[in-house]
Amino acid sequence: MFACDHEGIVPDLIATAKGIAGGLPLAAVTGRAELMDAVHGGGLGGTYGGNPAACAAALASLEVIETEDLTGRAREVGALMLDRLHSLADRFDVVGDVRGRGAMVAIELVKDGKEPAPEAVAQVLAHCHSRGLVLLSAGTYGNVIRMLPPLVIGDDLLREGLDILEEALAGL
Repeated sequence: MFACDHEGIVPDLIATAKGIAGGLPLAAVTGRAELMDAVHGGGLGGTYGGNPAACAAALASLEVIETEDLTGRAREVGALMLDRLHSLADRFDVVGDVRGRGAMVAIELVKDGKEPAPEAVAQVLAHCHSRGLVLLSAGTYGNVIRMLPPLVIGDDLLREGLDILEEALAGL
């Protein structure tokens, strides 16, 4: 579920938030017992901690992640996307890098082999949006297209989205 699980790292603390409660405001810090128990009573807390409804939602979300093997699905979605995106990088010089883990992947668009190409990202996003595919720009220079499809997406729909992205890149 966490990047550290793939790297053989045992963290002291893990901070989670955002999607953990299915859209309700909740954040959590999980850590080794000796660290968590070392804090004085009342020393841990925050604006988004401990709401009973949000905690129940988080437990339900975690149950769905486990019972529907969404971490496995994230690996499947990521593998499908990375395979296709690496193929696009081989075909289009504008794709300078492909990266990601699980279902969160990105392509970096460049000109002249290395310079950031935010204008190319804007063109790709406009084409994709006109075809009903919503993608986001990211990165310090606005030259990265970040993708994070829902884990319940079907492979056919995912391929359709990648087809639209390919059309956009071909049109540059």
